[in-house]
Amino acid sequence: MREEPRQVERKGLKSTGSDLDRKFWMALTLYAVLAVLAWFTVGEGIVLVSGWRVELRLLPLVVIGGMALKTVLARHAEKIRRGGDGGGGTTPKSL
Repeated sequence: MREEPRQVERKGLKSTGSDLDRKFWMALTLYAVLAVLAWFTVGEGIVLVSGWRVELRLLPLVVIGGMALKTVLARHAEKIRRGGDGGGGTTPKSL
């Protein structure tokens, strides 16, 4: 006698809204911690960027800020895809 294979529920890439919110806030917290560590780790110095004098410790903050912005935009896009944009959008769904 053979046993019938059981269906295994796999979560995969599909996450619930509360999981995504928790991951989002954790990611932003870690970006903030990373930015603070970068600020205190990178020494004071000035470099020329396209003729502008820029503090050396600002460069990692720009990169970390870009990653944080990408995370915020990805979360907003996912909320729109799920149907709850949270931004008060007025686009009718019947179109």
